[in-house]
Amino acid sequence: MQVAAIQMASGANLSANLLEAERLIAEAAASGAGLVVLPENFGLMLTPGIGGVAAAEPEGQGVIQDFLAEQALRHRIWLVGGTLPLRTLEPSRAYAATLVYSPAGERVARYDKMHLFDAELETGRERYHESTDIKAGSRVVCVDTGACCIGLAIGYDLRFPELFRAMLDRGVQVIVIPAMFTVPTGRAHWETLLRARAIENLSFVVAAAQGGYHINGRETYGHSMIIDPWGTIISWRERGNGVITAKIDLDRQSMLRRSFPSIDHRRLKCAAPMEDV
Repeated sequence: MQVAAIQMASGANLSANLLEAERLIAEAAASGAGLVVLPENFGLMLTPGIGGVAAAEPEGQGVIQDFLAEQALRHRIWLVGGTLPLRTLEPSRAYAATLVYSPAGERVARYDKMHLFDAELETGRERYHESTDIKAGSRVVCVDTGACCIGLAIGYDLRFPELFRAMLDRGVQVIVIPAMFTVPTGRAHWETLLRARAIENLSFVVAAAQGGYHINGRETYGHSMIIDPWGTIISWRERGNGVITAKIDLDRQSMLRRSFPSIDHRRLKCAAPMEDV
């Protein structure tokens, strides 16, 4: 099975962002990818949050959701739609949602970002408070594509290993992570965290990142990566818009899990609300 991660440097123009995403999705599909992952905030990045609550779409309708459905159907791919803002019952906050579409263009799963990035970086020049605009999700989501089981996480979720342990109880094989790391945190921790999540769960990791300078003044780290269950980086892109692809060998993963059964040696279990699709 071939997978692809798309890297972007999205801005404030929705139409321009979607045109660029369309180009990159087509490139990924042409390479043979059957699973394509977009980055966090791929459609809009207006503020240091999710792109503005005013841009939030109602669940099931909207320009970004229509775009994702059409692209999945056109290219007959499993498409993980980065993140987009979806409305909540609170007018001041939206969900940061990852939607998954099947090759038939049907939305089959939704994951709402669970861990929100409220932090001040050491430099003191960068402050983030996602919980001002974002309502946290509460459920772990795994999706059976027929070819593999994928687990969904977003950006800051990467720092919370119990989320990924909960995915193991549903048989996760491929962890997908749309992300938008800052440069300081990305430089310090991004690769280490991604490889750790792959190694400790003996899972493939497909991480699609924002990577470059943005109209809102932010700079994001990039370094989109595809990592195998042994922690080896098998494809990556440092900066700028583009596509990375890799073939994932699920038979080798099964062999690794049998010969090095660290997953079976767990003594502590993580209980969390789950949603299987």
